Amino acid sequence: MNKLTGPEALDRLREGNERFVADLRGAGDLSSLNRRHTLTKRKWPFAIILGCSDARVPAEIVFDQGLGDLFVIRVAGNIVAPSQIGSVEFAAERFGVRLVVVLGHTQCGAIEATLEALARPGGAGSPNLASIVDRVRPVVAELLETPLAEDPHALRHHAVRANVRAAADHLRHGSKVLEELILEDGLLVVGAEYSVETGEVVFFDGVPGRA
Repeated sequence: MNKLTGPEALDRLREGNERFVADLRGAGDLSSLNRRHTLTKRKWPFAIILGCSDARVPAEIVFDQGLGDLFVIRVAGNIVAPSQIGSVEFAAERFGVRLVVVLGHTQCGAIEATLEALARPGGAGSPNLASIVDRVRPVVAELLETPLAEDPHALRHHAVRANVRAAADHLRHGSKVLEELILEDGLLVVGAEYSVETGEVVFFDGVPGRA
């Protein structure tokens, strides 16, 4: 079982992202043949990442981690639906992972698709795309009722973070399994934003010691 606490795992992700931003790869081969063979006998990831499917945001790379280090769930818009909750529950219970990161990013296509759907009759197109947009829609619609509606750049920035906060809050309060692990076993659920422009990950929601 994984032995890192939530804060310890968060520090490890921060250090890895610092290496990535500095263009410095961690010591050793994180995907070597020997490592692959080792992982056939055990699999103890230290963090769960619920991130977006965007090809520019592969969690293992932006956090400079190797095979077996992260349990990664990727879906457009980093939304939280029952299958994503179940995946988080599985990793937290089975592997003892005590950190969950909801990872959004700048230039998010799901945010753009939601804004487009709100701006035109007929909505988001196919029912499958609509199922994603409908989960993002409430936070975006709320922001459109504020002065941010007059500033497209600021609107998109706040929408990305609001969507991350909503997803993280859903994980904290939408699962009895996760609620118990948070209250009784130190599970930490945080929200973060990856900058496509700089490569930096900023942890801004649910972070211990952060106001």
